[in-house]
Amino acid sequence: MKIYWIRAQAPRRVLALAKHLGIEAELVEKDVVTGELKAPDYVALNPNMKVPTLVDGDLVLWESSAIMAHLCIKAGSDMWPAQNPAEQVEVLRWLSWNDCHWSPAVGPFYFEHIVKATFGIGAPDRESLRKKAPDLLKCAEVLDGHLENRTYVACGRLTIADFQLASMANYWRESEMPLEPFPHIARWIDELKRIPAWADPWPTEAAAQSGRAQHA
Repeated sequence: MKIYWIRAQAPRRVLALAKHLGIEAELVEKDVVTGELKAPDYVALNPNMKVPTLVDGDLVLWESSAIMAHLCIKAGSDMWPAQNPAEQVEVLRWLSWNDCHWSPAVGPFYFEHIVKATFGIGAPDRESLRKKAPDLLKCAEVLDGHLENRTYVACGRLTIADFQLASMANYWRESEMPLEPFPHIARWIDELKRIPAWADPWPTEAAAQSGRAQHA
């Protein structure tokens, strides 16, 4: 099994899950700056020219939620409830809510503060973020209310929905997301950070260099 990644939020949740489940995979870091995501051999795997991408035998998967479900099935983990249709629906609800509402709301803050800093593409545009705050506050009210009496987002336990929703919100303080009025979201994020694989999902430098060398 191979997982192609860069240091960004979608690969982060896949790498964290693989590490949490103890799944052995070759972790291949791609270089965005030199255009490796646009190389013909990579485009043949992922025509979106994004990461993560998983290759497991003849199976090629992109989209992090699908990859996470596959990893859970491989590991027999109920973080994706493969044997429980009702719980699948519950997890899917929050994956969909993330993609349609939460991610677009937190994404601009994450991009301006984290992505720009990671790839050296300029200072954050705080003026543009002021206009984005109302959407974030609206979504945060929904999530905070849901988490008031819950430790996890779905099914009463840790699922891939937690990793999906937290991947950008994890950086809410560094990204200056206005989430201070939402204590249940802050508690939920801080509790996830107690999970070792979530707190430190990235491959060691030696492992990353090994993955790059094998595909140079």
